[in-house]
Amino acid sequence: MPEPTKKDETPNGQPEESVAPDSNGVLPLPEISLEVSPPPEAVAEGQEPVETDGTQPEHAEPAEPEPVQAVAAQEPGPAENGSNQPQPVEVGVKEQAESGNTTEKGEGPCSPRPPDEDDAAATTPSPTPRPDDSVPLPEMGRKDSVWSLGEGQAPEDLDKPIDTPPRSTLLIESPQSASMPVGGDISFVAKVEAKDLLRKPTVKWFKGKWMDLASKTGKHLQLKETFDRQTKIHTFEMHIIKAKENYAGNYRCEVTYKDKFDSCSFDLEVKEAETGSQNIDIRSAFKRSSEGQEDAGELDFSGLLKHREPKQEDETPDVDVWDILKNARPDQYEKIAFMYGITDLRGLLRRMKKIPKQEKKSEAFAKKLEPAYQVDKGGKIRLVVDLADPTVDLKWYKNGQEIRPSPNQRKYIFEHKGTQRIMVINNCSVNDDAAYSVAAGDEKCATELFVKELPVKIVKGVEPVKTTVNERIELECEVSEEGAQVKWMKNGVEVPTGVRSRYRVKSEGTKHFLVIDDASREDTGTYSIMASGGTSEAHVQVDLKPLKIYQDLQDMKVMLGQPLKLHCEIYPGNVPGRWYRNGQLIQPNDRITIIHRNKVHRLEIESSSLHDSGDYTFVPEGYSQSLSAKIHIIDPPRVHLDSLNFPDNMVTIVAGNKLRLEIPISGEPAPRVVWMKGERVILESGHRVRAETYGDQTSLTIDITEREDSGNYKIVLQNEAGEATASVKIKVVDIPDPPEAPLVPVVGGDWCSMTWEPPKYDGGSPMLGYFIERKKKQSSRWMRLNFDLIKETSFEPKKMIEGVPYEVRIFAVNAIGVSKPSEPSKAFTPLAVTSEPTMLVVDDVTDDTVTVKWRPPETIGAAGLDGYLVEYCIEGGNDWVVSNKELTEKTKYTITGLTPGSKILVRVRAINAAGPSPPRTLQHAVLVKEVIEPPKIRVPRHLKQTYTRRVGEAVNLVVPFMGKPRPKVTWLKEGKPIEPTHVSIRNTDCDSIIFIRKAERSHSGKYEMTVQVENHVDTAIIDIQIVDLPGPPQCVTIEDVWGGNVALVWTPPKDNGNAPITGYTIQKADKKTMEWFTCIEQYHRTCITITELVVGNEYFFRIYSENMCGLSEAATVTKKSALIVKEGISPHDTAQHQYHAQPHSFTLPPTGMQLKTHEFNDRDFKEAPKFTQPLINTFAIAGYNATLNCSVRANPRPKVIWMKNKIAILDDPRYRMFSNQGVCTLEIRKPSPYDGGMYTCKAINDLGEAQVDCKLEVKGGFTFYELMQRGVPLHLIDKYINEHKIVEQEK
Repeated sequence: MPEPTKKDETPNGQPEESVAPDSNGVLPLPEISLEVSPPPEAVAEGQEPVETDGTQPEHAEPAEPEPVQAVAAQEPGPAENGSNQPQPVEVGVKEQAESGNTTEKGEGPCSPRPPDEDDAAATTPSPTPRPDDSVPLPEMGRKDSVWSLGEGQAPEDLDKPIDTPPRSTLLIESPQSASMPVGGDISFVAKVEAKDLLRKPTVKWFKGKWMDLASKTGKHLQLKETFDRQTKIHTFEMHIIKAKENYAGNYRCEVTYKDKFDSCSFDLEVKEAETGSQNIDIRSAFKRSSEGQEDAGELDFSGLLKHREPKQEDETPDVDVWDILKNARPDQYEKIAFMYGITDLRGLLRRMKKIPKQEKKSEAFAKKLEPAYQVDKGGKIRLVVDLADPTVDLKWYKNGQEIRPSPNQRKYIFEHKGTQRIMVINNCSVNDDAAYSVAAGDEKCATELFVKELPVKIVKGVEPVKTTVNERIELECEVSEEGAQVKWMKNGVEVPTGVRSRYRVKSEGTKHFLVIDDASREDTGTYSIMASGGTSEAHVQVDLKPLKIYQDLQDMKVMLGQPLKLHCEIYPGNVPGRWYRNGQLIQPNDRITIIHRNKVHRLEIESSSLHDSGDYTFVPEGYSQSLSAKIHIIDPPRVHLDSLNFPDNMVTIVAGNKLRLEIPISGEPAPRVVWMKGERVILESGHRVRAETYGDQTSLTIDITEREDSGNYKIVLQNEAGEATASVKIKVVDIPDPPEAPLVPVVGGDWCSMTWEPPKYDGGSPMLGYFIERKKKQSSRWMRLNFDLIKETSFEPKKMIEGVPYEVRIFAVNAIGVSKPSEPSKAFTPLAVTSEPTMLVVDDVTDDTVTVKWRPPETIGAAGLDGYLVEYCIEGGNDWVVSNKELTEKTKYTITGLTPGSKILVRVRAINAAGPSPPRTLQHAVLVKEVIEPPKIRVPRHLKQTYTRRVGEAVNLVVPFMGKPRPKVTWLKEGKPIEPTHVSIRNTDCDSIIFIRKAERSHSGKYEMTVQVENHVDTAIIDIQIVDLPGPPQCVTIEDVWGGNVALVWTPPKDNGNAPITGYTIQKADKKTMEWFTCIEQYHRTCITITELVVGNEYFFRIYSENMCGLSEAATVTKKSALIVKEGISPHDTAQHQYHAQPHSFTLPPTGMQLKTHEFNDRDFKEAPKFTQPLINTFAIAGYNATLNCSVRANPRPKVIWMKNKIAILDDPRYRMFSNQGVCTLEIRKPSPYDGGMYTCKAINDLGEAQVDCKLEVKGGFTFYELMQRGVPLHLIDKYINEHKIVEQEK
């Protein structure tokens, strides 16, 4: 058997897994691993031994979660194993205990079940039960039977106590170990009572020592927390979904709250038939998964216990780690695993145990020690080895420490018999339960010694006790052995027996006692004693002593400020109690004193206050009875007028306002309050004047004060402690009466003058001034004209709108306030005359008349414009004569009845309701004599070119002309007079109109207009063209037919419709259907080749002519048809059907010859982007739009991207991008200095890409405030200001 090694440890020296103590604070029960060597015949049949590491095997049923204690091995008889010799038994016991830096292993004897047990028991490593089916807990948790550490450990260190971190009972329900099949679901529940917790505790779930499961949550692991407000219990759940085989192992739940800590460990077994292969990479198989991998949420944090395809960089490992591990000592496993990157050491050890061990033939030992020995406590054991070389030095070891013989010690005796070396151990005790080894040179052999200890039984059990508080309780129990280790429990929790504990434990021989000197009600419960061979329990009931009241509390009345003392006497006297006032706990302070002396309980208040009134209750602690009394504090009534701060207690109020006079009062009980004015009592039910009392104040309310409310008011207060009176004076003042309606004697264009009289009654206070308001008559909104009071009784409002009726009113103001407004004045309207007429000129002069014209005044005003008055006078005189007796509304007027040859001056006035405006006079005198003006024809622009109309449309031409006197107008067409029946002509003084109701083609031609004034003549020619639809082409013939093509030739139409032919429309029709289809439109030539005709069809063709009016009404059709034949057909088969337009020039192809057509490759127009016009560096002005332009050529059409400082411009409303026919434009809306920079235009298509750059500089800066208003980010503003400063410094 290999030498026992250290327990697996993590690099920091802590055990790989730690088991938290139970909720009662005891050390955790050991986790026991049993490895049983099978009989030889089982090995011969290839069966593997069954092993476990603290979790149940995958193929076994789940066991009870209670830890199992290994017991002494029972040797099977000859009938059981077929031999008289006992079979070697290999037993390994692992004990896990949390300590600072120490990990110890414990051993215990164990034997396999007999072969006749059931299959489940045969395959499950379980110890043989004791005869009394009890498990001695002291043996389970003992520290005197440990594994050898392999490097030597002093025997005195074995008895040192293990340090256990402080634990607190937080878990009221712990998760239990369980078993489940692969792919199943399971839940673990932990509950914490929150009755004494102020906040939610912190719960963590671990697998092993270090793996925090909070980082592994996903589709296979879920953590849930709930809280029940009624029961105040926190429930924490861990759900494992679709479990895998590698989820099996030891789990731990830790609960932390402030300085309290509790934990519980449990095991999970995942059952599945073991299938695997050793042909895997051990380094990848036993590496734990990390959080960053794909299966981080699948709990893949243990080694691969079955074969699966590993993810490895190399196909085969560089080093065969299996061979290294097989040849190494067990204490070197951890070092080798760390060297080759194996993190799952626990899984590695499991796999190593499954490998069949090949026993090497020893060179030093002819016969080694047996794998295990067993002896009863107090007995003797012989360990024998047979040496191959008797001369070799031999050394014996116990737990790695060499055993040296001493002359005075008879514990170990060493004997030599030939080649045999014997070590005898006398008087075996529990300390001798250890691992022993013997070394012969470089070779060692080891064994394990198990000391069987008989269980301690309960001889006399604990008896139940019923007592009262403050009494002494002593629980007694007798066991079967002196000095036995027992454990006292209360309600399943170990009783603390420290120095400061209320519990004392003592023992006398085989008797054990638990003593409670001063019992309390909290000591009630079930007490039990646990020994290795059994338990005994009994119930202890502690009740209160009956309460007796010798003196009860008395009801009292106390004057305010006097001391208050409450007194009562109860039995028993040492019972404390609590005082309550109105259900609130009373705490002692400087004013309140609570005294407890024997049976007497007193509450003393030095100076009573109103708050001390109420129901007082004394509650003895632990009893449901209570003592109560009512305390009433009384105080004489008082009126507190000092808080009003009124001189002589006089209150002044403006009439019409609401008066609410609140006066503080005091008195206990609350006094009765009566308000009086004279002999009249003011009631609470009054309407306008009423008195009200609320708690510590009384009030007098007058809703609308009047002058009659002035006077003295009396207040009377009464209660059982006394009476008080007080008086208050109230004075009511008023505002002045409104003045009378103001007068408006003078009105201007935008102002007026107003006066008024003072009010008849000033309200009892001197007048301070007046406010003036005005409004439009149609409006209801008054506008105040002065904000400073006016002392006088006159005012001149200004800035009024002309033509709008206004009204004004007055407010009188005194020290009390503003009076009501006066009646409004009579409505008045500000009006003003218009400005003078403008642009007065002479329009016409005859021998006795002068015609003048002008334009309206620039400013007319609100009064409007009624008309104009025209006046004239002889030059040199001052007598102006009115030419028009009635006003004229026109801006042109003719003065008649003038003397020929005289010179006159003319002036014009504008008249409205406000009067005549200033006159507008001609600058120079006008000579009354007619002037000859040569004629002039003003031909409109559209008549200077040919005037075109269609047949049937109307022609209406207006030709203006000039000349004085009235010119003579004549019209000629082609040099001949125009017949009035065909064309209507009408002449006026300034124009001539030619009108044709329904135009015909005969109306086309050149019309000559002549205007004559005496000997002066002016002429103009107007060309009129009347157009119509053209006729069809004259002759359409088939010129040639070849392949699928037909050549057509035609002549233009005879009638072009008096307009040029703009094109032709060619159509074709199959002879079978005679449905016409357009081949081409807007064709300009008189010959064409029609292509893509269908072979085997016979076609007719027709052609329309077209001019500006449209297509001709009829079309010319080919007389014969054209037959499209297939190439290579005999001419005899087709000659009778084909049409020969030119027989001499057209011949049929020879028989058997075919027409060869040439194939042409389409030109590839695809091209990579290329900028034909680059971007140009540009200067822009801040606030004005700027554009950047460039042109690019590419096929297919490229994608254009604009960038600023190498960053693409996307969805920015300040930029607009256009692309039209290869011209790319970027518009920057109202740029600012931070819009400057390097701009890039990039074009991309499938064939490549190209880009051009330019620099944009924006001139004209902004202040910091302007940039903030524009929404510019702060970092851009800072950058812009710094750059601006640098530029200024360089300049």
